[in-house]
Amino acid sequence: MLKNVVSTLWMLSGALLIISVLLHSPKGDGMGGLASSGGSMFSSARSAENTLNRITWTLLALFLGLAVVLSAGWLG
Repeated sequence: MLKNVVSTLWMLSGALLIISVLLHSPKGDGMGGLASSGGSMFSSARSAENTLNRITWTLLALFLGLAVVLSAGWLG
């Protein structure tokens, strides 16, 4: 019973981790970045990016922690 709950949480955290990684803005603009102005690098979206980083790192820690618990067989 507990193993099923932990396994479901592990799969849910994995799916949420994938979504949070895909929501990140790309770091480089590629060839389009050559023609853009330098002022576009600083914006108010920086706090949203920091919050998304915290969520991503938390989900990563949860995913890896649950993976260790499930693979070690500590739940029976």
